[in-house]
Amino acid sequence: MKKKPPVAPDSRLLALYDNIRRNTVIPSANHSGFRGERESAKYSLKTDKNMAKNGFAREEAIDLIFDDTWEEADHDSSDPESVYSDVEEAYAAGIDPDVDCVASPVTYKEANGPSTSNTTPPQRGRGRGRGRSHSRGHNHGLEESRGLSPVSHNGRWNTEADPDIVPNIPRFTPKRIPGVQPPLTFGKKSPLDIFSQYFDGEVIDVLCANTNKNAVRNLERGRKFTWADVYPEEMKKYIGLLLYMGVMDLPKMRDFWRKKTLFHVPFPVTVMSRDRFLAISCNLHISDPTEDAENDKKRGTEEYDCLHRVQPLLDIMRNRCMSIYHPRQNISVDERMIATKARISFKQYMKAKPTKWGIILYVLADVNGYTIDFKIYTGKSKFASGKGLSFDVVTSLVNRDYLGSGYVIYCDNFYTSPLLFRHLNQLGFGACGTYREGRVGVPSTKQNALNKRSPRGSIRWIREDVLLFVKWMDTREVSMCTTVHTVYSGETVLRWQTTEDGRKERVTVPRPTAVQQYNKYMGGVDTSDQMLGTNSVHRKTRKWYMTIFQHYLDIAVTNSYILHKELSAIHHDKHMTRQSFQELLAAQLTGVPLDGSPRERCDHLPVPVSDTQDLSQRASMGRRRCIRCKRSTPWKCQECDVGLCLQLDRNCFREHHV
Repeated sequence: MKKKPPVAPDSRLLALYDNIRRNTVIPSANHSGFRGERESAKYSLKTDKNMAKNGFAREEAIDLIFDDTWEEADHDSSDPESVYSDVEEAYAAGIDPDVDCVASPVTYKEANGPSTSNTTPPQRGRGRGRGRSHSRGHNHGLEESRGLSPVSHNGRWNTEADPDIVPNIPRFTPKRIPGVQPPLTFGKKSPLDIFSQYFDGEVIDVLCANTNKNAVRNLERGRKFTWADVYPEEMKKYIGLLLYMGVMDLPKMRDFWRKKTLFHVPFPVTVMSRDRFLAISCNLHISDPTEDAENDKKRGTEEYDCLHRVQPLLDIMRNRCMSIYHPRQNISVDERMIATKARISFKQYMKAKPTKWGIILYVLADVNGYTIDFKIYTGKSKFASGKGLSFDVVTSLVNRDYLGSGYVIYCDNFYTSPLLFRHLNQLGFGACGTYREGRVGVPSTKQNALNKRSPRGSIRWIREDVLLFVKWMDTREVSMCTTVHTVYSGETVLRWQTTEDGRKERVTVPRPTAVQQYNKYMGGVDTSDQMLGTNSVHRKTRKWYMTIFQHYLDIAVTNSYILHKELSAIHHDKHMTRQSFQELLAAQLTGVPLDGSPRERCDHLPVPVSDTQDLSQRASMGRRRCIRCKRSTPWKCQECDVGLCLQLDRNCFREHHV
């Protein structure tokens, strides 16, 4: 019987194909589970109510769907909405489609390292929000991953009693001496001296120039406000007031200038008037407004830069963070969320995070919380390597030309993959992190593996050349991958355990070396987030670039405080607290002594009603009626602009103001 030529499916079949993909995983024809998935597809088609309406017999539809002679790319191009559904669901569940085997069960680990709690760890939501910035290339990677499976081992999981080799750890050779870099190390530095390394004259000049241009543009558009060009000294006072508001927190900015109230704050009015502060806030701009207009014309094309409004300060801040401080050997990579609900394409939604809507920053941090480098996530990049988002993030932040070699990179299970760790090893970096089941290249053998009945403290491991996969039974199973640690070096940890007679006692259980080191060094980004949230200048705003500007300011203050502690240790001095540091910095930026009592500026002064030059007529011309005694008077209040008597026997001026 002559075989019929392959037929490309039409729109009716594609609708059935999408329906099956939402409920079953369709592997390639050479997959070992092809027959079972085919039966699952039969069941889905059998129960599909639209099959008869689409005009396909059950077996005919299955044969066409599983026919690998037609190009799947044609299907992707015919229905663009179906392209994004699987990709977005994958990212919402914390899956990187290019390195996760979606067909395999995914075990989620907590981002902050091995946990000893009995609760089920939440899924790490990495949804993409409303923006459609991922291209179809990610769907292609998803289909490829579905055809892959974790590495199968003919061997078995070893125990801690089995001998392990000592890994070949790269020699630690940093490009510079780790720590604070000159010239900050010469002599004692005040908070303003350190902060000025980030917000120096160049940054202040950029802010002043672009703010003035933006104010002129807004006035030309017909907006009503009083404006005078802002200069560097005034911009420093403005930043100082922002830091002051971070410490002295009030619900609204206008509350700092409220009068005749129990909650009156006397300091801000001595630095800047309310209207002037609000005028600068409304017109503050980082980039050139003219260049913004040119960039907006390119919206929808590859030349459009969605970060153009923050790009000048972004480049400067990244360079300052890397040049002023050089990290020590153990550094970590993780993400950070900047809260905002602005209508931008790269806003993300992460369901399991405390801050669910915002802008994602991928951060490289030292163990002390210093932000070394960061990258704003804007969606699918045209410079993607095709090896997955997690791979691209780590390789873009870990730069051998800047760091040197021998550094150990710690990351959580979203970033950990055998592909990434082997790449870092070739560059001369070590790596350690939790990993998830089902990721490409992860051992899948079940022989001698841990199970629910394994006693607490049980260790299993498999070594593949430079990679060491370790499983440890704590409250639940913990999975680690490392290139720089041995399986077990004698570390122990105390855990509560119930004895046979019902008593609880603390017992010593063994702990793998990788788990102990991960818990010690992974928290750099979390420490940084905690410090950034202390006395933050973040205020609710409709302008997304103002949100990022406030975050830049928080990074500069936090990094400055960390450098202050490092310098205090060098000079054997006691360092200030975080709040004391920010208070002194705000006082130095505004140009007032920290221990001085603020005196409110008083414009209520008695002045003559008439401004004529003839002194003989000044007392008689232009007299007003006093608002208190109703008599005629040549005096008025400069601020209130009302007539008030000022006589030896009748001081209505004083009575009115008291």
